[in-house]
Amino acid sequence: MRNIVSMSGGKDSTATALLAIALGAENLEYVFADTGNEHPLTYEYLDYLEFKLDIKIRRISADFTMQIERKIRKLKEGLLKGWGEEATNRALSVLKPTGNPFLDMCQWKGRFPSTKARFCTDELKRDPIITQVFLPLLDAGEICWSWQGVRRDESLGRRNTPEFEAVGGGLFNYRPLVKWTAKDVFDAHKYMGVDPNPLYKMGMGRVGCMPCVNCRKSELQNIALRFPEEIARIKEWEQIISNASRIQKATFFHAASDPTVNSDDDINYVTHGIDRAVKWSQTARGGRQMDLIAATAKPTECSSNYGLCDSV
Repeated sequence: MRNIVSMSGGKDSTATALLAIALGAENLEYVFADTGNEHPLTYEYLDYLEFKLDIKIRRISADFTMQIERKIRKLKEGLLKGWGEEATNRALSVLKPTGNPFLDMCQWKGRFPSTKARFCTDELKRDPIITQVFLPLLDAGEICWSWQGVRRDESLGRRNTPEFEAVGGGLFNYRPLVKWTAKDVFDAHKYMGVDPNPLYKMGMGRVGCMPCVNCRKSELQNIALRFPEEIARIKEWEQIISNASRIQKATFFHAASDPTVNSDDDINYVTHGIDRAVKWSQTARGGRQMDLIAATAKPTECSSNYGLCDSV
């Protein structure tokens, strides 16, 4: 039997790996699906985990070269409906595989993922792990347990997540943290003498994609404050994907039909372009005034949604 732990560099997957090690699970393997939209500190953290735990984390990533080349071919042959000459020429001027999974996925689809269309998780994480890791093992007759760092209190959508389930063909999903809290997760880090990803002390609620399409307002505010280069990268991507889109318009945070505020926390309603989203994140009272706390915040100060700064 093979025990395979999906690693993201985040708190839950790290705690899952720590638990697997503490339990003495045999034939442990670790895999990280690189989205191409990760912060450099996450890559460094994975290196730290390899050294600290004396393990090897296999890095894999999706490849959309064939999909992009197919899109180029169909555009040249006029096989895609609704594409005018101008849109076709603009798309052909930018379409090319870059080797960055997130960017190439968006080039192929002509849009960014959103809170309502989260194809990024399937395309960038689930599918590569299944095709590159599990299927070769299952085809060879192996029994595989997929250890996943999922907790029920993360969201309403996960409140009924089973701890164990048979997928079929010899593959089983195991989620040992379903009843854990975020505090339990960080306690496991402390008990095992492992530091959490440093991004958690920089105001990040999650450390997957930077930013994530599910990014909260306060988190985007922190990203813009501490990592303006990440915002600049998204701005460049918006231009590329706009050109690769049939409607010639693509924003990282999708616009709502009604531009009014839906929530002080969620970014789902955001308007047009990452710059405007960042500007909104720096406001208070429904966007009616600048957030004075955000305006005076220092990027070097510790900030944590989980009380981690109390132990600094």
